[in-house]
Order: sequence, then C-alpha cells, then structure tokens
Amino acid sequence: MNTFEEVMIRLRMSAHDAHYAGDLVDGARMLGLFGDVATELLIRFDGDEGLFRAYDAVEFLAPVRAGDFIEARGRIIGVGATSRRMEFTAWRVISPNPAAGETAADVLNEPVLVCRASGTCVTPKEKQRIPHAK
Repeated sequence: MNTFEEVMIRLRMSAHDAHYAGDLVDGARMLGLFGDVATELLIRFDGDEGLFRAYDAVEFLAPVRAGDFIEARGRIIGVGATSRRMEFTAWRVISPNPAAGETAADVLNEPVLVCRASGTCVTPKEKQRIPHAK
C-alpha cells in the first residue's frame, strides 16, 4: 500500500475549552481537532473536504487542561473508491507550570499521548478532483 502524508495541527487549549472542574477540557474537543486534521488530509488527497463517516475506535488516555498545547496528527492508512481510512493521535507537548509562576509553562521532554482514534471519511467520486494511480 502507498504511504500517505501525515498532517499535524498544534494549538493551545484555552480557558474557553475548559468544561469541567480543574480546567479539564472535554474529550470531544480532541475529536473536533481530529475532524480538522481529516479535512486537511482529504483536501490534500482528493481536492475536496469530503465527509467524516464514522469513528470505529476512540481512546481517551490522559487528561487535557486549559493551557496545554496539543498536537493532533492524522494519516490516511487505506483508500477505497470513495472511502479513506484514517488514524489519529493527540499529544500534549507543552503544559502550564503554575508552581514556577502564574504564566510559566514547560515544553515536555516526552510528549504525552492524550487520545487516539481511527475512522473512515468519504469523498464522493464526483467531488474527487485529484486523480490517483491504482
């Protein structure tokens, strides 16, 4: 099978993203990031945003809090006539460090895997603008 490029977005979780006590961010926020990654993958692969059909697996592995910087990554792992199978990961790469000061933060030596998922997206044939060798 061909190897497809990986897409990555990185952003800071804000106080607005915090949904629970302790500045905890709702896990659905990670799925929203994965949706954005999937959209970019489809645009790069098909020239169209396509549609997210379904997740077949989602695992929330560590808490995400306001102030964390999250890297969401995805890649296409399989291609059908209209379907694109994808894998996603979200990593905490920077965390606030209030013990060192109210605006202090640390770049993590080892990123922390906070979520992983897999799913399928679809780009209808009539929307596919980039030809692919079979």
